[in-house]
Amino acid sequence: MNEGYMDVLRSIASSEPTPGGGSVAALSLAHAHSLSLMVARLTLANEKWVEGHDAAKGSIELSESALEEAILLAISDSDAFESVMSAYRLSKETEDEKKHRLKEIRKATIGAALAPLNTARSAQKLLTNLEKQSASCNPNALTDLASASEMALSAVKIASLNVRINLEYIDGEEADLLNSKINTAVEQSIKSANIVEQMVNKRLEW
Repeated sequence: MNEGYMDVLRSIASSEPTPGGGSVAALSLAHAHSLSLMVARLTLANEKWVEGHDAAKGSIELSESALEEAILLAISDSDAFESVMSAYRLSKETEDEKKHRLKEIRKATIGAALAPLNTARSAQKLLTNLEKQSASCNPNALTDLASASEMALSAVKIASLNVRINLEYIDGEEADLLNSKINTAVEQSIKSANIVEQMVNKRLEW
């Protein structure tokens, strides 16, 4: 662990509102991808686990790019929150300014809901892949894979909180669609995480 890592943690721990929960969700996802990559590489490192090589290669293909994307999602979430705050600071002295302000607040709030939704959907995709990986990966790394699953599921759940809190401030078809999407992401992610847990327990005979 280097000072850069601590700088991120200090930034989260500060009295500033960003980076907050949405960014932490994306960072949790980044950790999940990192663990998945480690398990994949440990599997590929030995012909003894050749049965899991295809799944490992698929995991590397998914997570190498998704790891970087998760960091961008963390930044995007903070930026989205800042956009909401900027919208609320717009002038509201005239009727036209009030209308413009409300329009910008709605637009920014939708953006603030979309950012964590993207994190949740990305984490859901990883969890689906972890189902395959768990069935044939290096058994010595099964608890690391289980940890990846738990981190990814946490990312989904944390992200869902941030989607839903933003949806409290808007209504209409867009809000209904976002709500439906986050509910689906959470439901599917829980199913995938349960499958991973069952597979890990089965292979470890727990």
